Amino acid sequence: MIVAALVTVFRCGGHHHHPTESVRAGAPAPAEAPAAPAPGPADGRPRVSEPAAPARPATPPPPLPRSPAAALRVPSLGIDAPVIGVRVGADRQLETPPLDRPRLVGWYQDGPSPGETGTAIAVGHRDTRTGAAVFAALAQVRPGARIEVRRVDGRIAVYAVDRVRIFDKDRFPDKEVYGPSSRPELRVLTCGGLFTRRTGYSSNVVVFAHLTATR
Repeated sequence: MIVAALVTVFRCGGHHHHPTESVRAGAPAPAEAPAAPAPGPADGRPRVSEPAAPARPATPPPPLPRSPAAALRVPSLGIDAPVIGVRVGADRQLETPPLDRPRLVGWYQDGPSPGETGTAIAVGHRDTRTGAAVFAALAQVRPGARIEVRRVDGRIAVYAVDRVRIFDKDRFPDKEVYGPSSRPELRVLTCGGLFTRRTGYSSNVVVFAHLTATR
């Protein structure tokens, strides 16, 4: 995967403000064949914490063939959300789920699907005018935690969190976040940092994860 030279912005809403604050991000490169998303179950209620998973398995699982994402779970945060496909528009902005459906996750459908080789991208709102959204607690996820992505074909790609970083949106490291990978990896993005009504959120929360299992 090659990072595109143009800059992409993904918009992120916030409590009681007009949702035009943006998150700076380099455009992820498309995969060979984009695919349509499918809906899945959603339940944003908190759940009990889980034991941390090992950072790397002894034998990495083989990559999965292409199939769109249907739902994304982060058990330690109580996230269980349906996924819709998003793309980079003509204005070089990465789409996000509709603000009136704040519990949805967007999957960059022109990049790798869950479990495919490369750097897959998932995005979601931290909050909207109506309150907390799907990734309100994303910055609290711990290294080793599981991220499970159910695919349209019924398979599940299981990722382990490697690290969580908060980047100033004016100094967003495009190559670090969207750079090429020879194994299946996942980046999960939302807004972060300080919020002001004039400038919006100051930073981006980025979760880095890699594939540890499939089922």
